[in-house]
Amino acid sequence: MPVLIDRDHLLTELYAVSNVPTVMWIDEHDRIVRPNANEFGTDTFAEYTGIHSEEHLELVRRWVHRGEVPIEPDDATEAVADLSADEIAARLHFRLATHLRRNDDEAGSERHFERAVALTPLDFTISRAAMPLRGQNPFGEEFFALMKEWQDAGSPYHGMSRRNLG
Repeated sequence: MPVLIDRDHLLTELYAVSNVPTVMWIDEHDRIVRPNANEFGTDTFAEYTGIHSEEHLELVRRWVHRGEVPIEPDDATEAVADLSADEIAARLHFRLATHLRRNDDEAGSERHFERAVALTPLDFTISRAAMPLRGQNPFGEEFFALMKEWQDAGSPYHGMSRRNLG
């Protein structure tokens, strides 16, 4: 299965992804047949998240073997709202921060990381992705504090609800 590493986070902007893990299904005709949703391909983190992979994997099997999709293809492109103005601005600040980091401007980079995180503090594609770039451990205390804050806020997710998937 192809795996994409999106170093510049362009797909998070294009497909309105704000948290990970995120899975979207794209068919052989390059159509999104199931928009981004919070899913796991294994149960590695099931004890921590409470999300098991089997329901998602069964939906994948039904799609592959029988062509069943949990949402009509014409509805798939409209199922996830566009990014908000703050989310767009945060991604632009994140992009500037990573560019500055690659060009050894630590102070400028940090200013833009701070602004990006301030605009969307519970967006893991910003807050968590910035952690290793800012010298923080993405599996350390900062991550667990972010995760608790996210859970306390009701686990907001910019994508399809898992309850709407099948």
